[in-house]
Amino acid sequence: MNLAVTVLNITAPVFILAAVGYVWVKLGFEYRVEFVTRLAMTLSVPCLIFVALIETDVEPDALAALSLASFVAYGLVTVAFAVVVAVWKLDRATYLAPLIFGNTGNLGLPLALFAFGEIGLGYAVIVFAIMGILSFTFGVWLVSGGGSPAKVIKEPLVAATLLGALFLWQGWRPPEFIFNSLDLIGQMAIPIMLITLGVAIARLEIRAVGQAVILSIIKVIVCVACAWGVSVWFELDPIAAAVLIVQVATPVAVTSYLLAEKYGADAQPVAGLVVVSTLLSVVTLPLILSFVI
Repeated sequence: MNLAVTVLNITAPVFILAAVGYVWVKLGFEYRVEFVTRLAMTLSVPCLIFVALIETDVEPDALAALSLASFVAYGLVTVAFAVVVAVWKLDRATYLAPLIFGNTGNLGLPLALFAFGEIGLGYAVIVFAIMGILSFTFGVWLVSGGGSPAKVIKEPLVAATLLGALFLWQGWRPPEFIFNSLDLIGQMAIPIMLITLGVAIARLEIRAVGQAVILSIIKVIVCVACAWGVSVWFELDPIAAAVLIVQVATPVAVTSYLLAEKYGADAQPVAGLVVVSTLLSVVTLPLILSFVI
């Protein structure tokens, strides 16, 4: 019973905030997703990442090990879903990237924070940054046939990760008034991202629900297996391993739908995957947390 209450306390705020966004739209209130997303991804999330890395008590070597483990985990997930897409004869440009990359920002970061505290958040931002790098290069290439490595360097979240890692490694800390300002801006990130997730889900139209359910279940199984195997292989400490498993197993991200729309892939099946996998995560993420806590 105590474990169930603990998991509920961790996951309930995440889904309640997403429900706020969903209800907000259904009531007819305005919500400009493009503006809020840009605000989050260019300002509040980079500040959150920078502050989280400076504040973490995790050793730089442990963060480096988790970075490498994240690359390997996503590599295994990519191979597994390349096989699934080929066997099922699905369109690679439409399905492969959404199945690989999860919602490590909107869902993964708050779950790591609520479940494991500041140390968990420090680990989670590393996985989030690795996913971002892969998504803006390999992911864009899958959808459009032309990813741009130069674009990754310009992404604020990548710059914030590198700068935060440098400050952590050197033991530096900005002046207190600057740190407090960045911390305050970063505190916006998690509630904004969760509410925006609910708004986006409320606006998506889904088709081929049966296929989306099957693929969403396969995604959870494959991602958990790969992340768990990599965490054992790299001998990650328990919190790092738990964060890696939760982050890699997060549902399909809304950004996958936006990329499909932008580059001319079939966006409707992706919308179905986003909605179904997110709804499924109401069950799967608490189950995963119950095993890794």
